[in-house]
Amino acid sequence: MDLCQGLLAALFLVSGLLKSTQSKQRMLDTGQTGVVFFPLPVIRVVAAAELAAVLGLILPGATGIAPVLTPAAAIGLAVVMTGAAISHAKLREYRTSAVNLLVLAVCVFVAVGRLAG
Repeated sequence: MDLCQGLLAALFLVSGLLKSTQSKQRMLDTGQTGVVFFPLPVIRVVAAAELAAVLGLILPGATGIAPVLTPAAAIGLAVVMTGAAISHAKLREYRTSAVNLLVLAVCVFVAVGRLAG
């Protein structure tokens, strides 16, 4: 479980940092094609949500404070990955959409595991 949380945190730290610092065109040029359907302010909000979720995945376990934030963060990231999978499917990028669904499954695994424990 901890490994999955760490992997999600690393993935979304990079994703959130890129989405919060790059222009939309740069994101598209570097393969983040799923952003094509969204205006830059929406992309920036998603970036902020991803970065906040990284904190929710890591800090409760590290501090013992507010452990309910970990499954909440994982559920929020599952919602983000649902949108990503839909965006890539609309672009007929089915392989990328499948990867998004795999990440979504890891988010659900973490959420269910932390809610049950």
